[in-house]
Amino acid sequence: MNWDDLRFFLALAREGTVSGAGRVLSVKHTTVARRISALEGMLGSRLFDRMPSGYALTQVGENLMPHAVGMEELMNAADREVFGMDAQLRGSLKLAASYDVLNRLITPKLPLFVNKYPEIDLELISSTDLIDLNSRQADIAVRLSPKPPEYLIGKEVLPLKHGIYASESYLKQGQRKNTVVLWRHEKEVPEWLQDHFPDSAVALRVSEIMTMVEAVKNGLGVARMPCYVADAEPGLRRLDLPLTPSNWGVWVLSHADLRSTARVRACRDFLIDVIEQQRDLILGNNSVYS
Repeated sequence: MNWDDLRFFLALAREGTVSGAGRVLSVKHTTVARRISALEGMLGSRLFDRMPSGYALTQVGENLMPHAVGMEELMNAADREVFGMDAQLRGSLKLAASYDVLNRLITPKLPLFVNKYPEIDLELISSTDLIDLNSRQADIAVRLSPKPPEYLIGKEVLPLKHGIYASESYLKQGQRKNTVVLWRHEKEVPEWLQDHFPDSAVALRVSEIMTMVEAVKNGLGVARMPCYVADAEPGLRRLDLPLTPSNWGVWVLSHADLRSTARVRACRDFLIDVIEQQRDLILGNNSVYS
């Protein structure tokens, strides 16, 4: 049994379908099915039951699972250690952040990094999900977080400032019942809503910040948003209303095993610098209140 076989086993166990495993592994679903059949043939036991809804682990598969996960952790640790010993300012480097962080804070400054380090093959990973730095899905990340995982090292560059925003067109509509745009995960009424708009109606719930921005720009209501996003939007105005400060910050993070990697260190220093340069935007010092 080799690690490559176990990669296919783990992907199918986690995804439950050969098509899902194929997407994770970037191979065709027929390749997944063929590799699993070969592994089962080598072991002389079925690892999965083929169900109408997908693949389910047999008892043999369940027994194998913790050993496969242990092997995965060993391989990831070895990969990070080898990568971490690299002292050259060349090679691949994966940087992860949400779409809004990349496009508002980082991408406009990237020509400086690319021109300074032309031999670093930089890959940007834009995702609303948290990219797993432990398994090397990315080498470095910029995250908005109250507290990152302990296995990551890094720095909180700046605290994150928020405001309550509405569009100019919404504010010109005059006296009427207020409407608000909230996050999809907000099951309880947030504090700012209780304090300033207790009788408002929820117009919309969203899952990511740029959708919230567009909703507010189009007059669907007021919303609490980070200043670095909303202050830069023409047509949006921050309301002169007090807010309890957020405990979230802008963090630049990498795995502890990569602390000595030259290109990770160079990118980390670059990111900290460009975020510091945008201090007024992130702290909301540029807003004109309405």
